[in-house]
Amino acid sequence: MSETTKNSLESSLRQLKCHFTWNLLEGEDSLDDFEDKVFYRTDFQDSDFKATTCNLLAYIKHCRGQNEAALECLRQAEELIQQEHAGQAEIRSLVTWGNYAWVYYHMGRLSEAQIYVDKVKHVCEKFSSPYRIESPELDCEEGWTRLKCGRKQNERAKVCFEKALEKNPKNPEFTSGLAIASYRLEDWPPSQNPVDPLRQAIRLNPDNQYIKVLLALKLHKLREEGEGERLVEEALAKAPGATDVLRRAAELYRRKNDPDKAIELLRKALEYTPNNAYLHCQIGSCYRAKVHEMMKVGDNRMKREELLELIGQAVAHFKIADETNENLFDVCSRLAILHVLADQNEEAEYYFQKEFSKEHSPVDKQVLHLRYGNFQLYQMKREDLAIHHFLEGIKINQKSKITEKMKNKLQKIAKMRLSKNREDSEALYILEFLQELSEETQQADENSEKGLDSERLILSASSDRE
Repeated sequence: MSETTKNSLESSLRQLKCHFTWNLLEGEDSLDDFEDKVFYRTDFQDSDFKATTCNLLAYIKHCRGQNEAALECLRQAEELIQQEHAGQAEIRSLVTWGNYAWVYYHMGRLSEAQIYVDKVKHVCEKFSSPYRIESPELDCEEGWTRLKCGRKQNERAKVCFEKALEKNPKNPEFTSGLAIASYRLEDWPPSQNPVDPLRQAIRLNPDNQYIKVLLALKLHKLREEGEGERLVEEALAKAPGATDVLRRAAELYRRKNDPDKAIELLRKALEYTPNNAYLHCQIGSCYRAKVHEMMKVGDNRMKREELLELIGQAVAHFKIADETNENLFDVCSRLAILHVLADQNEEAEYYFQKEFSKEHSPVDKQVLHLRYGNFQLYQMKREDLAIHHFLEGIKINQKSKITEKMKNKLQKIAKMRLSKNREDSEALYILEFLQELSEETQQADENSEKGLDSERLILSASSDRE
């Protein structure tokens, strides 16, 4: 292939609508995290769009340098498209053909890449466009792809489905995609109200059980629990083996403070995806909720045995989650606290140190220092280590309830020590540190207020001139 032809191929490739031009990895921490999000963390797994999953897997395989495996995934995607969309196979195959072209290009098999570019061109020319067309089916495929890629892609997914609906406003598939995207964006600015999109999606696609459970969750939040429970029961009856329905239904029962029902549903989902760390983590969280509930009631010998049994169940599932995916947030910290409750301090120390070895946001790091400080103070009776971790947590300098809790603990420790020895150097240092911190915080607040006053004066003056 001549240099001119190769340049022409590269130019054509950049115009294709496919995974290689959608910048799916932009802003992701790592390829491992991206793959985990696509195939395990995101609960929307049991859609009818299996070709979408194959295309995503092909893209990830390529990113790992496994191009032959990527080609096999694309072959599976082609077969699935023929099964799922026989009447629209050409349009629906454009993304897959684009991915083929890019994979072959990166393999240096340029003539084969050109074949797939030409296949795309042949279809697009029917719509008076060389390599890309404005098609609601393509927008829809991009939307489903982005929905499977986690919350960073939800806003863009919503735009894709809105665009598709402009051309075909009553399409059940496009409406379902918009409803799911709107649901996920509810707690993110700009705020969305997903109830109407969800109801519309159910009207147009009454067989989509996943959307019924999403609506049920929203209705529960709005305290319209009767309709929500009916929807969940209907969804579970009609899709008893759908893991995405089971996971979301379990979430509803957890909100209803019914961990036993949630555990039952999550265990059923686990039968279909036994290596899903997030399912084990959710089951562990349900058992942990039962532990906390039992501890509120009081303690006697029988309850202690039951409590240890529940702790053991929670620990077992959290351990599987940690072994399956060591990057899961807060799992080791939860394991540590559960071991503390079971008076297993050596195991607690192990999991606290494992949690400290991970990367954390400043606020999460503060929480960890508070938990570990409490462990050293109350279980290990190591006041010196507790002081150290409370101080380290405060030095992170986050305005939060956690900061205030650690300040209060340090003040109590200092006062207790001074009541025994008025010249205790450690206690005096703690109080001096807290005093200096208070003065710095007060000064920062004053400076911030002065800055706001200046802004108000500037805005006021500007308004007067107008």
